[in-house]
Parts: sequence; structure tokens; C-alpha cells
Amino acid sequence: MVDTRNPQVREMDIDRPCAARIYDAFLGGGHNFGSERNFVERLEHELPGIGEVYRENRAFLRRTVEYLLAHGVRQFLDLGSGIPTIGHVHEVARRRTRDFRVLYVDNEPLTVAHSKPLLASEPRVEIIRADCRDPESILNSPEAAELLNLDEPVGLLMTAVLHFVPDPDDPAALVETYRDAVVPGSHLVISHLSGSHDPDAMRILADHYAETADPVYPRDTGWIGKLLGDFVVPPPGTTCLADWRPEPGLTGASRPYRVLYGGVGRKA
Repeated sequence: MVDTRNPQVREMDIDRPCAARIYDAFLGGGHNFGSERNFVERLEHELPGIGEVYRENRAFLRRTVEYLLAHGVRQFLDLGSGIPTIGHVHEVARRRTRDFRVLYVDNEPLTVAHSKPLLASEPRVEIIRADCRDPESILNSPEAAELLNLDEPVGLLMTAVLHFVPDPDDPAALVETYRDAVVPGSHLVISHLSGSHDPDAMRILADHYAETADPVYPRDTGWIGKLLGDFVVPPPGTTCLADWRPEPGLTGASRPYRVLYGGVGRKA
């Protein structure tokens, strides 16, 4: 069990770009400010086509949620969700079934404030302001008690969040805590920044994020693969996201940058 240390409550800061709004800006959303749009412009100038990385992560999320639905998962805990627009979990699930529940979690106050009205008409969906480094507060929250049944399989979604957790907070132990909290049949979905395949692009990306409210900590692919622990990992295993069960005719070979790595595991 990771030592949850009740991370300090994050304050609102609109002067520096934040990860959730950067992601929203790259996806073409409208819940971002000039600081994020300037960040996008500068990063695109130095890494032309980098926006494909953000769209790739969202496409991976869609494919993995569809995979989980096909394997009977009907409730999802999305940690570090960002703003739930542009094809997020509940939109994917809603296209497949009316029997689903989603609890989004983010620690950035304005992200949560923007998200609540967007979800007001969704009775099976909620967002709470909490830090993924404090699993006890999330799993024991009133919203989790209302939406999730931890005696049934859960889809744990940790896409593009763990690379914001610094090493002193022991992200591997944190993931283990969440794995231990769910029952057999649950699935874990992970995507994480890595410089193993494209170190130059990853260095530039990390340098830019160092100037934001959310610096990144890329890790090698071997470390990322171990986050799934003893969960059963279906083919193609952990891989560059574009190579995880891509749409017919699409592969990662044509992608300009290969800096996102991840996979899916099922608790036996």
C-alpha cells in the first residue's frame, strides 16, 4: 500500500499553461486560455505535427474503452481525466450501451469547474477534484460510493497522467495500490511518455513542459510495462500507442513522433 501523503491542494493558476488545458487546445477544444494556445503554437513550431501525439492518446483511450466494454466492464475510474470533452470516456461508452458509469478525477480546480456543467445532464457521470496520489480519498469519496461498485470489475484509466507524478511520489507503488483495490475482471489502461524510441523529441517536449504548471517525467518503456504488474496483458502487449490494436490500415510507422507508450492489463 503506497504511503498516501494527502498531496497539497492545488491552487488555481491561469497565468501558466496547465496540462489539461494544453491537451484540450491540441484537441481543438474551447476550454483553454491564451497561455495554452501560445504553448501549442511554440511547441508546434519546434516539433511540427506534435499535435498528432495528443490525438493518438485520445484514439488509444477510445479503442481501449471499447475493448473494456466488449469484455463486460461497465464502470470506469478515469484518473487525471482532464476536461471530459472531444470523445472522452462517457461519450465512447454511450455509443455502445446505456449501462455505464464514469467517475472522472482531476486535481486542477478550473478543469473541474469547467467540467461540471458539461456533465450536468449525465446522471451516470461525475467529476471530482482530487489528486490521483491520494487513492484513499478517491476510492472512499461519496461520488465513488454512489457511482462505482468496487465488488464488480472496474476499468482503471491512467492515460497520460503518471508522467506528471515525480519519482519521490513513487508512481509504481501508487499504481500497485489501485491494482490491489479492484476485483478480478477489472482492467488497467496506461499510457505514459517515454524517450526510449524518440529521445530528441522527448527532450524538447519535456523542456517545454518544464515551463508549465505540470512538468513531465518521461520513463523508459521497460519501466512502463512493469506498471501492469501481474495483470494478464493481451496482445499486442505494451507498445507504442499507435500500434495497440490500430484501426485497419493504420500503424505507428507513419507517425512523426513515437513518445507515448502503454497497454492494457486484466486482473485474473
